[in-house]
Amino acid sequence: MSAEGAGPGLGLGLGSEPGPLCPEHGQDLSWFCGSERRPVCAACAGVGGRCQGHRICRAEERAEELRNKIVDQCERLQLQSAGISKYVAEVLPGKNQRAVSMASSARELVIQRLSLVRSLCESEEQRLLEQVHGEEERAHQSILTQRVHWAEALQKLDTIRNSLVDMLTHLDDLQLIQKEQEIFERTEEAEGILDPQESEKLNFNEKCTWSPLLTQLWATAVLGSLSGMEEVRIEEKTVSPSLQLSEDRRTLTFSAKKSKAFADGPERFDHWPNALAATSFQEGLHAWMVNVQNSCAYKVGVASSQLPRKGSGSDCRLGHNAYSWVFSRYDQEFRFSHNGQHEPLGLLQCPAQLGVLLDLQAQELLFFEPASGTVLYSHRASFPRPLFPVFAVAHQTISIIH
Repeated sequence: MSAEGAGPGLGLGLGSEPGPLCPEHGQDLSWFCGSERRPVCAACAGVGGRCQGHRICRAEERAEELRNKIVDQCERLQLQSAGISKYVAEVLPGKNQRAVSMASSARELVIQRLSLVRSLCESEEQRLLEQVHGEEERAHQSILTQRVHWAEALQKLDTIRNSLVDMLTHLDDLQLIQKEQEIFERTEEAEGILDPQESEKLNFNEKCTWSPLLTQLWATAVLGSLSGMEEVRIEEKTVSPSLQLSEDRRTLTFSAKKSKAFADGPERFDHWPNALAATSFQEGLHAWMVNVQNSCAYKVGVASSQLPRKGSGSDCRLGHNAYSWVFSRYDQEFRFSHNGQHEPLGLLQCPAQLGVLLDLQAQELLFFEPASGTVLYSHRASFPRPLFPVFAVAHQTISIIH
């Protein structure tokens, strides 16, 4: 770009005092050399000047470019500050409240279960309560640390922004250009402050109350108590044509030949050998037992009322969709299945009876072998409501034990 004919004082603010002159030509530094990244005079930028062939622009153009960058950066900083403020004001209090609430629920769960077997596990109760307290303290401290961190981040962003705004409002073109490195450093410092991210460290860890001893003793106590057993019967309207239902509605028998005894309806499973119980659960603790010793192919568990009933697709197949949670046996293979995820279970022998415990307060589903007092599998999830006991049989019979 040619700089010939440029008048003196170009790029300086109106009414400003004369700025430094070019030491070589004694002219105003009204141009900017992008190659050398410094202000120069018209003679330096013109034909025969030391900056001939360089990337040249007027000083006021370069200053305007920097002003636009500062404005953009200030807007980004303002948005970042707003995001962090919202995180601190809305997310962290919710995290703290949820941690306190979950800690309270965990305490209630531990105390409730240990009350059934307190004579055997007083020391276990104390240990678990201390872990809950420790986890609550850890979550609380993590949240406090986050508060301090983001308060410091907000203060630093505010300082950087105020500094940039001060430059923008109080420096003339030449002074602004001379502050370019500082502007870059400030911007880089701000970019180093990352936005808040979701962290498990801020959540209460429910696993702090998990105890094999407690689970086994609790399951034994519930299933060993008549008051803990549910009166579960099969809902005839749901029984697959591949199954026969006993008169007392507790026994399901597989038949390779589909029966025509049942009229088709919207509630009936028309392909897979499934059936739902007539009983549903919305809350509380529930337990029932199933005699499975005569069958080499069955599924036992719970399902949501949203479980599809029609067709041969996996959406109606127990354990292959998001609406069912089942313990299954096929020959000598045992597994827990939900939503197409199948977890193999290495059982040494086939259970003759299968206990099912559903604790909707603790959001836990547990499968138990009463004869050996063994917990076969335990699963925690945010279960939908209501939940129904669900069954499938592809060999011989299974029966609900009264």
